[in-house]
Amino acid sequence: MPTAIDARGLSCPQPVLLFLNRVKAGEEGPFEILVDNEVSLENVSRAATAKGFAVQVENTTGSEARILATKK
Repeated sequence: MPTAIDARGLSCPQPVLLFLNRVKAGEEGPFEILVDNEVSLENVSRAATAKGFAVQVENTTGSEARILATKK
């Protein structure tokens, strides 16, 4: 079961920091990050890739998206 991070309603860098804090705490995922804007989608995806995660993006409704980050 993926660790859920609900970053909807937050602007960058908060969604990225929520993800990175979990990784720094030793969690290996997978992570399910929910975002509601394009900037957060791009930045969280970039941060996850830089930390060695495979990233899959699923658009849910309107501007909301679900990012699934799984350790490679």
